[in-house]
Amino acid sequence: MDFRVKAGSKLTGEVQLPGDKSISHRSIMCAALAEGTSVINGFLNGEDCLATLDAFSKMGVSIDRTDNKVVVQGVGLRGLKKPDSDLYLGNSGTSMRLMSGILAGQNFSTVLTGDHSLSARPMERVVTPLNLMGSNISTNLEGKPPIKIESSSGLNSLSYELPIASAQIKSCLMFAGLYANGPVTVTEHLRTRNHTELMFQEFGIEVEVNESSKARKITVIPPKSFLATDINVPADFSSASFFILAALITPESELLIKNVGINKTRIGFLHALRHMGANIELQNEINSLEPTADILVKTSDLKGISLNTALVANMIDEMPAFFIAAALAEGITKIKDVKELRAKESDRLQAMSEALESFGVKFHLNGDGIVINGLGKDGVFKASKISSHGDHRIAMASSIASLRAEGETTIIDCHNVNTSFPNFIDVCREVGINIAET
Repeated sequence: MDFRVKAGSKLTGEVQLPGDKSISHRSIMCAALAEGTSVINGFLNGEDCLATLDAFSKMGVSIDRTDNKVVVQGVGLRGLKKPDSDLYLGNSGTSMRLMSGILAGQNFSTVLTGDHSLSARPMERVVTPLNLMGSNISTNLEGKPPIKIESSSGLNSLSYELPIASAQIKSCLMFAGLYANGPVTVTEHLRTRNHTELMFQEFGIEVEVNESSKARKITVIPPKSFLATDINVPADFSSASFFILAALITPESELLIKNVGINKTRIGFLHALRHMGANIELQNEINSLEPTADILVKTSDLKGISLNTALVANMIDEMPAFFIAAALAEGITKIKDVKELRAKESDRLQAMSEALESFGVKFHLNGDGIVINGLGKDGVFKASKISSHGDHRIAMASSIASLRAEGETTIIDCHNVNTSFPNFIDVCREVGINIAET
């Protein structure tokens, strides 16, 4: 499936977005292991989250889904059953890495597989610490899927320092900690999204968080059991980022994006854009465990910046959209320490470089960073054919960028947009974006 997008102006209206992908994954996982019935409202019906839902169904968890409402009959920490076949997780790295932690503590063996893209992603980053806990997990010779997980009689306590900033590694070990014989502590030096910590708290699982200027330590105290609870999933900030970008770069635009999760470990993108001069206002803020707000965005003249590296871990999924903002800013934007972009659904640093080149933007790759020469507020991209490399975020960022291209732009291989934002086309059209599928 390809997208065709024509240049646009004056995007207006209110935007309702699908549920947060990270929170939807974790809500299913915790609800499945709880005692009792959990109701999840706002669940994201994207392919990635449905892969998680399907995997637990195959392990004996009763799950009923109606639109974006999911009812989960928890089976308890020890209630999962051996699936009849390998668990296929499609394109979802979150499913594979977090579920590895859960399955490492089970008394049955499993095999986790994925599509071509997922099968090329590094998994040693979770296999190594899980084996330190006493599990028996292996990948192929290159450290990539499939992941084979042998049955376990129990996992050991662990204190582990993250070698890279990764919420997925942290969360994997936190879930494994539910099956350990003692506390499991994960230390991170750059703060990553804390949805797992908050979800554990929602379900009554004891989590201790100690922060200093140099590190953040998260300790899970293994429970004997925990009770079901109901979860309200806010709109996904990563999905919102594309419409924040659209309003900023499209002339005479004003968009109100409703009920978006604004967890402070997720909104580095907002901080970076405000530093560039973006006109962004938070309204109707609700300070719940997962805080939310409506986000009002207006067309803005952006200035190039040197991106604070402390924000990178908090905006890694928004980085493709940030590259486009930088390409239309006045002056130079310098981005460093984004190595993790190379280990996503595609090598996003390379994929976005190719997109910028096709759009006629000058840039310089510098190891695991990039320097982008912005075209300025009156800049216009070249109309082109852009390869998304099968990556949903590259496809959506390139689609929004096409609003500032001359003529019509084609973005190739966009099917995987369904992994995180299945109604992306519909929402685009509602606010005035001229986009079509072919």
